[in-house]
Amino acid sequence: MRRFYLECENQPFLQRLVAEIPWGQNLVILSKVKDLDAREYYVRAVREQGWTRDVLVIQINSQAYERHLLTKKQHNFEQALPEHLAEQADRAMKDIYMLDTLGLTKPVLETVLENQMVAKIKNVMLELGYGFAFVGNQYRINAKGREYFIDLLFYNRKLKALVAMELKTGKFEPEYAGKMNFYLNLLDDFVREPDENPSIGIILCSERDKFEVEYALRGLNKPVGVSEFRLTKILPAELQDKLPRVDEIENEIRKGLRTVNDEDILTESGEKFVME
Repeated sequence: MRRFYLECENQPFLQRLVAEIPWGQNLVILSKVKDLDAREYYVRAVREQGWTRDVLVIQINSQAYERHLLTKKQHNFEQALPEHLAEQADRAMKDIYMLDTLGLTKPVLETVLENQMVAKIKNVMLELGYGFAFVGNQYRINAKGREYFIDLLFYNRKLKALVAMELKTGKFEPEYAGKMNFYLNLLDDFVREPDENPSIGIILCSERDKFEVEYALRGLNKPVGVSEFRLTKILPAELQDKLPRVDEIENEIRKGLRTVNDEDILTESGEKFVME
């Protein structure tokens, strides 16, 4: 409590925000996040998205703040959208999306990735961020007697815009940008409501060459962004036998505690400190 007071006493904006989220989440942020801007980000995210303590820890460990706000993202929003909407779209997009909650440990077919994302759509929505609503997968657009399908279609309430997402499990290819531009034209002409903003496209790929992305997006008249995704961080099999097991670590910790208990440890006030 003392530390909580000292950390917040000269930060009026934090004082207001921390009162709006559970105490447990406050303690996680206090112990794991040192940067004030990052703290504000996570407090706001807990308040707006209802993150549990476990979800909050996952987001902090995966550096959600850095991926969401600090990294320069690759898109053409400034050229394709009005200034105020381009800034909001940039804030809604992440440079890298962590999909480790899907439980996939190796590259898979795009259809498998898509089906897994749909099956665990709640986890995906938490990673996408506040304001996203799921519309459907393999979303069908019927235009001029022909059918076209978009991998995943979302609606963002804050942007008031449809967000199309195409999944590519391999390296980004320049032609993906042209195809997304085509889909956005279809969405705007055949799906978008009159009071909605222009549709936005995000291409998710397992890797990208930033030079190719820059030139692929240059000249497009529709707002398109390119992000990477990451699967599980489970330790590779070839490294598993090179690190101590969890039970070995626990045993070493217990030995250390027993050694400490045999000695008198004094606190700053001169009182004996007892290890439980």
